[in-house]
Amino acid sequence: MLTTVLAFLVTIGVLVVIHEYGHYRAAVACNVKVLRFSVGFGRVLWRRQRGETEFVVSALPLGGYVKMLDEREGPVPPVDQPRAFNRKPLSQRAFIVAAGPAANLLLAVLLYAIVNWVGVQELKARLAAPVPASIAASAGMQSGDEVIALAPAVDGEAVDWHTVRSMSDLQWHLTEAVLQSEDLRLQVRRAGQGREPGETVELLLDTSRLSAADVDPKLMDRLGFSGPYARAEIRRVIEGGPAEAAGLKAGDKVLAVDGREPRDAGQLRQWISQSAPQGIARPVSLEVQRDDQRLTLSVTPVIRTEGEQRVPRIVAEIGSPVEMVLVNYGPLEGLTKAARRTWDISTLTLEMLGKMLIGQASIKNLSGPLTIADYAGRSAELGWAYYLGFLAMVSVSLGVLNLLPLPILDGGHLMYYLFEGVTGRPVSDAWLERLQRGGVAVMFLMMSLALYNDFARLLGMH
Repeated sequence: MLTTVLAFLVTIGVLVVIHEYGHYRAAVACNVKVLRFSVGFGRVLWRRQRGETEFVVSALPLGGYVKMLDEREGPVPPVDQPRAFNRKPLSQRAFIVAAGPAANLLLAVLLYAIVNWVGVQELKARLAAPVPASIAASAGMQSGDEVIALAPAVDGEAVDWHTVRSMSDLQWHLTEAVLQSEDLRLQVRRAGQGREPGETVELLLDTSRLSAADVDPKLMDRLGFSGPYARAEIRRVIEGGPAEAAGLKAGDKVLAVDGREPRDAGQLRQWISQSAPQGIARPVSLEVQRDDQRLTLSVTPVIRTEGEQRVPRIVAEIGSPVEMVLVNYGPLEGLTKAARRTWDISTLTLEMLGKMLIGQASIKNLSGPLTIADYAGRSAELGWAYYLGFLAMVSVSLGVLNLLPLPILDGGHLMYYLFEGVTGRPVSDAWLERLQRGGVAVMFLMMSLALYNDFARLLGMH
């Protein structure tokens, strides 16, 4: 909990400071007098005067602001009027407003570049047996297949091949394909004998059968991918359970379950969980390889209540450690890929928001502060490189969301300036007030939905 809270506070603090610093530096560059730079809202906890600007930290950390000299907010001495924000040309005002989101996007490029240069350990894109009758199974995917490249498919033919470095790479391209209603050609390396890789084949994945509404955390399940590949073996025997009573030991390779050969750890777990269809435990015969011995052991699972179901368990950790791969890039390639990833996430965010607005994508994809805090803590526990990647993703989201044309956001102010540039006159005060109220209502609705989704995830409702 402490890690989660600290990681969340650092996330919000860094992103707010960078965002407001973008506004601040742009204002200074345009010779606008900055009165206050605030991190947070409400009661001031810390303040320091530097030159003509007061820097403060306030009690409520969810945001911040840069207060500039402006005649619309009070009288301005004649000597300072040329430095008032409202007196600046339209181009400079737009530049100052856009600088905040731009700073978040530039920060994301930098953070992604650092992660690319340093490298992180990620799951190899080697997959367990697909769910029967699923899209992955229909494509011909098999247990142990490693996806090494993919390409959008037009009339079944590949258009532009992309190397797949990891499982996260694969998930990203699958998400894009479903949102674009595209099929994919996959280059798949089959599992070979022993440590040797098998043949490489091309498969057609019918991702266009799904719609944008299917893009959520369960997308991989809907496609039929059951997770990363792990060998069917016993990793750890838990004391006092049926596995220990049957004589199973860590490292035992499971060759057969009631005479059937499991292709991977996922299938082994599935067969054990299906061994008591009436909720009554029965002995299960396991043939295992232990060093040079082949043993046949009988284990009687215990029935555990999980949610609303009663399932058999042998009380042991099943499956070999999954394969990991170090994903890193050189200086130029790492920077290029960082810029590309920032652009891709930006466009994907806008596309997802647009599809949610017209009902083509689920509003369950909206996340609030609780989900952000949860992922901040998880990524921080994995290591600083993972945390930087998470920070980059949230920075992109903050930059993009602030550019939305909602009146209380930076994008709303840019919308006003666009109107002023086209018509030659600013938006009237009456319309500004109406639009502000509407913007507040929309933001309140979005925040309410995001918080509802947060609690639903925590309670297991999503």
